[in-house]
Amino acid sequence: MPPAAGSNLGYKPPDGGWGWAVVFAAFISIGFSYAFPKSLTIYFKEIQEYFSVSYSEIAWVSSVMLASMYAGGPVSSILVNRYGSRPVVMVGGIMVSVAMVLASFGTTIIHLYLCVGVIGGFGLAFNLQPALTIIGTYFQVKRPIANGLAMTGSPVVLSTLAPLNQFLFDSFGWRGSFLILGSIVLNCCVAAALMRPVNKCAQPNPNTDSPQFNGAVTEGADADTSTELANPLPGECQDESKSKSCCSKFIDLSLFRHRGFLIYLSGNVVMFFGFFAPVVFLAPYAKHQGTDEYSAALLLSIFALVDMFIRPITGLIGNSKWVRPRIQYFFSFAVSYNGICHLLCPLASGYKGLVVYAVFFGSAFGMLSALLFEVLMDLVGAHRFSSAVGLVTIIECGPVLLGPPISGALVDIFGDYKYMYYACGILMLLPGIFFFIMHYYNYKKLEEERRQSTAGEMRTSEEAVQLKMDQNVKTTNETDR
Repeated sequence: MPPAAGSNLGYKPPDGGWGWAVVFAAFISIGFSYAFPKSLTIYFKEIQEYFSVSYSEIAWVSSVMLASMYAGGPVSSILVNRYGSRPVVMVGGIMVSVAMVLASFGTTIIHLYLCVGVIGGFGLAFNLQPALTIIGTYFQVKRPIANGLAMTGSPVVLSTLAPLNQFLFDSFGWRGSFLILGSIVLNCCVAAALMRPVNKCAQPNPNTDSPQFNGAVTEGADADTSTELANPLPGECQDESKSKSCCSKFIDLSLFRHRGFLIYLSGNVVMFFGFFAPVVFLAPYAKHQGTDEYSAALLLSIFALVDMFIRPITGLIGNSKWVRPRIQYFFSFAVSYNGICHLLCPLASGYKGLVVYAVFFGSAFGMLSALLFEVLMDLVGAHRFSSAVGLVTIIECGPVLLGPPISGALVDIFGDYKYMYYACGILMLLPGIFFFIMHYYNYKKLEEERRQSTAGEMRTSEEAVQLKMDQNVKTTNETDR
């Protein structure tokens, strides 16, 4: 498979320099985006008792927050394409802070859905997507390593927030804790200040090939220059072409004709039904088995600690010459590995068994998270990544929204967590097998298309040489006469 279409950016990414400061900023922004909904599960049992609600109802708090984060993807993509990552992340940090402050005055569970879930979730969308996009503008050769390091922010922040939240709850209650968390999350605004747009004029790209789309996503690119069709349509088709071009200024809908993108999207829709629920219910599951609050919170810290080390290691492995040309298989293995972990979870007995599960689950989750967006960028290219991730997240928000509540409903119905883990295991294992099969098919098709393209170029070259020879012979004959 040819390398990801980083050459279509129109410039050569620096692959270092200030890019490492940007990776650190993305580390903070991505860390809060993914760790915040998970860390709030520490308060679930107490909030559940305070409002007298069921497992599935309290699960909607994290579920709505994650779903809003994913649903805000296209809006975030449009804003990033127009204004760049820095201002969008700053607005996102302020939104999450305001959401937590408002939630601290909540009197009903609906109030938490709106504040923590909707407002906070959209704020996290403005933190997550710009941080992912800007890495692709600074890195090409070292991109898997950069993505792996940036994605490590999630377990690092989670390992810090999980025990901190337990301490805050014991000291100030859940309302006071939400007020303090509202101030802590403002660190995203500090991270945004580091997200300086890449200097595209410093190192011009030596590749002069004309891609189908011109600069679909470059940091801070103007919407008027993003995604223009290479060949204008004549006559009566020009009006339709103009309307499509206006739509494509904001988001690249032609991705729905991209084979690799459709494979990625199809598998992820099923996978996300079982992706977040095991993390959301890990601490409540431990408490259900009689574990005390601090030990249950420690499970999240163990999970996050393993996750923390696995993500950069996964980035290094993914960047190796043996794995990167077939990185989609590595991703397929990571999805399947998660499914197997969840299927074996009910066999873990006692607190020690849960610790073992947390270690294996942390390694599986970290591996998958480090590759989740890198493989999408590998499929569609960095120049179309912003639009791709926006489309993916808006479609995935349905499974993200419904996954934890459905899992919580299984707990309510059966009174046991093992059926929830069985369901999540199946929902992860089946997409893993699907990815193995379809990426094998995709790699074969790409190889066939590359051979056909090479053969076509050779024929064109031979015809051009023959035509030139014929013209030379004709010119010689005319001269002799």
